[in-house]
Formats: sequence, structure tokens, C-alpha cells
Amino acid sequence: MLIVQKYGGTSVGSLERIENVAKRVAKTKKEGHGVVVVVSAMSGETNKLIDFAHHFSKNPSPREMDLLLSAGERVTSALLSIALLERGYDAIALTGRQAGIYTNSVHTSARIDKIDTKAINKHLQDGKIVVIAGFQGITKESEVSTLGRGGSDLSAVAIAGAIKADLCEIYTDVDGVYTTDPRIERRAKKIDKISYDEMLEFASMGAKVLQNRSVELAKKLNVNLVTRSSFNDNEGTLITKEDNIMEQPIVSGVALDKNQARITLRNIKDEPGIAAKIFSKLAQSNINVDMIIQNVGQDGTANIGFTIPENELEKAKSVLKELDASEDTEFDSNIAKVSIVGVGMKSHSGVASRAFSALANDNINIEMISTSEIKISMIVAEKYGELAVRILHEAYGLDDRHPA
Repeated sequence: MLIVQKYGGTSVGSLERIENVAKRVAKTKKEGHGVVVVVSAMSGETNKLIDFAHHFSKNPSPREMDLLLSAGERVTSALLSIALLERGYDAIALTGRQAGIYTNSVHTSARIDKIDTKAINKHLQDGKIVVIAGFQGITKESEVSTLGRGGSDLSAVAIAGAIKADLCEIYTDVDGVYTTDPRIERRAKKIDKISYDEMLEFASMGAKVLQNRSVELAKKLNVNLVTRSSFNDNEGTLITKEDNIMEQPIVSGVALDKNQARITLRNIKDEPGIAAKIFSKLAQSNINVDMIIQNVGQDGTANIGFTIPENELEKAKSVLKELDASEDTEFDSNIAKVSIVGVGMKSHSGVASRAFSALANDNINIEMISTSEIKISMIVAEKYGELAVRILHEAYGLDDRHPA
């Protein structure tokens, strides 16, 4: 098999941990597999470099920041290659440029345009372990670029797709995807297999195992992903096509997102174009609007309620002030979004009513509802968010105490 392994910052956070990664990579190679390794910077290293830059400038040049921040991954890749060579394994470290990763010219949040696999394939054919600095690439102008948040995962998935790897393993400090956050519900179970679409829903709702862009790219390139821990040998979670999952549960898991705020615009004129004007302005400011509810009154006015990430609330207030839409407006950041996700919802009825009944039985009021083919999201008061997760987790039998 040809395997791409990606190790995150905590997995390579010290020299001892890099040594442990070297052992794991060597074991994979010894089993007869071709191995490409993608690494992040050592944990804390990127933040340290950002602090260095901010010592000199509050708004450092994006071009210079890319050059600076790409150094962390280069250090890790070189150290891991040295550790493997010392163990007797033929390894070579490559920067994003040397690995043929070409991106667009948007500094600090570039997108991969193509990967020239000639160098990677040549080293693999020579029997080498190829260690690649993640998170970075090169523009057509030969400028260093970085891929933004979750960039090393993105590098690994893109490389796996380009070299047609059989598997892409994402190693982190957790051993897979769980039915919910184990810190909220101790009976949460690790999921063996999950579809790309379900994982995208989890990622969009705050699950930090994988970033959206990585899952989207894996789906596009048909890359089988496994997320697992670098600190044990437990089986991870396979993220794959829906067709590859034999038994699809009605609900796969429950997610909680506390980074939510609700805005309610009252007594807006009920006329064509008002909603378009408001949401266009929010979009121009890169404010991500999630749920939207509009109620039409009897006096030619309407109320519009919508949710946004809480960390974008102040920016949204400024936009609404410019529109003169903030006079009769309510802002509420004491909310949470709890969601149930599962491809099995497509073929089962009564899924939503079970959620509503379960929460009602514990006197938890649902303030807003949004649905898709495989997801139901509900806004509740923030103080009830974790309780709602535990209630829904039990209601759908995700803790194995009751059948779903």
C-alpha cells in the first residue's frame, strides 16, 4: 500500500515526540508500505513566530508572514528525516516547493492549484520515506505561500489524491471521531466509519478533529481518510464514501457549537429587496450567516432573526449600523447550537420529532430550527447546551444503552 501520514503539532511537540513519530513511520515502512509523511510545526512554534512578528509590527506584511511561518514545518520535517536516517531508514525532507505544491497568490490563506508529483514519485521509487513540510507551497511567481488554518491536513489530503495513495492517515492527540464530545458525555463512543458528508457537518459545527477544507478535498479526490491518535495504537475513524459504509445509523452523532450569537431585526419594512440588502452587506464583510427566520406582521413590517459566529458579532453590529438597521435590534450571545447528524435520516421519518420531544421532556426550549437532508440543528439557551447534548445522545441510543 501507498500511505500518506500526517502528524499534527502536538504529535511532534517535542524531540521525544518526534522520536516516537519516527518509530511509527519506521514500523509502517518495515511492513512493506510506501510512506509519505506530512508534518506540522511543533506545537507552540507558529504562535511564537507570530509573536516575534508582532513585536515589530501590528500588521506585518502577509508576504513576509508566509516566509516566516513556513519555517516551523521545515524544521519539523528536517528533524524527522534526521531521526529516520539515524534509524537506518532512507528518508528525505522536502519543503512545499520541493514537493511541487503550487498555490494561488493569496498570502496566508492560499489554495492549492496543482501538485507536480515528479519529485515525490521519484523518491518513492527509490525506496525513500518522503517527509514533507505541510501548510505551505509556492506560487507561480516563486513566492512562498501558506494554506491557512488546517493547512497541513490540506497538504496531506491533496498529496494523497495527487499520488493516488491508498490511505491518508491524520494523526492527532485524539483517537478518532466520537458520537459527541467525550468531555460533555462520558458515554460517547468512537465511530468506526463515517461518510464525508457527515464529517463535513461535524466539522462545520465546531468539531475540531478535521477542518472543512480537508474533508471537502478528500471527498472531491475520493481519498480514504483515517483520523487516529499518535499516542496509542487504537483503531481510528475511517472517513469515506457513503457507499463504503454497510450499516448506516439513523443518527451518527451530536455536536455542540457555543460560538453562536443571534441577531433579531424588528419592524423591518416588508418589501422586496430588504433581506437581500441586509445579507449582501453582511456577506461583503465576510460574516457567515447560518440560520435565518422571517416572520411577517399585519402592519407591513417583518421581523428577521439570524445567527452568526459570536466572534463576528461586533463586526455585524457595525454593518447594521451603517444600514440604519440597528435601531430596533436585539443581540443575544447567550445561545448554543446543538445538532444531530446522520445519513440514515434520509430514509427514516420521525427523527426530528424525537429530538423535539426529548428536549421538551426536560423543559429545554428550542428557539430556532434548521434542517438539511442529514442534519437537524436547534438553537437553545447556552446554559442548556451541554445538557441538550446528553439528552439527545441518549435519545438516539448513541451510548448503547437504548436501541436507536
